[in-house]
Amino acid sequence: MLMNLFLVSLAYLSGSLCSAIIICRLLGLEDPRRGGSGNPGATNVLRLYGSRVAAFTLAGDVLKGIAPVLLAKFLQAPQIVIALCGLGAFFGHVYPLYFRFRGGKGVATFLGVLGATDWLLGLGFIITWSAVALVSRYSSLAAVIASVMTLLYTWLLTESPVYLLCNLCIVSALLWRHRSNLAKLLTGTEKKIGGKST
Repeated sequence: MLMNLFLVSLAYLSGSLCSAIIICRLLGLEDPRRGGSGNPGATNVLRLYGSRVAAFTLAGDVLKGIAPVLLAKFLQAPQIVIALCGLGAFFGHVYPLYFRFRGGKGVATFLGVLGATDWLLGLGFIITWSAVALVSRYSSLAAVIASVMTLLYTWLLTESPVYLLCNLCIVSALLWRHRSNLAKLLTGTEKKIGGKST
């Protein structure tokens, strides 16, 4: 019981390590929350500081989702604990303890959670995101559609009510975090991939 609690707590604490903020500080760049969209995620970092910094940010955010889930699986934790580790990592990223609970939107961390849970889930997310992004050129729209479709993939691939419920919680939070993007999509003011922030 204590080990399970430790794993879930560790997942949240590791998720709270905001890659965008840490990497920008290490490189002597301004906090990404103060520029562009204000979101400390790979898309905003890409617009502010270019592809190299964004790639490091993306890798860090994905790894935060992978590591806790894989650790729980390695220790042969119950399925509910594995799922809660994914949930903890995601909400750590979105509401980070170390950064006054001002985190990112969680897309990359969710991808890491999915890939560590079942690599086919991660692949499904990537394919869906890529297809929508290629057609629409909107990162936010691609993230929303890929996340929602993940619920179907989760049920088909795992047939696990536990994973489905935890992923439903994540997707619900992710949609809430993208509410401003969805509003901009409806009004035609959302930035496209490759567009410059104002």
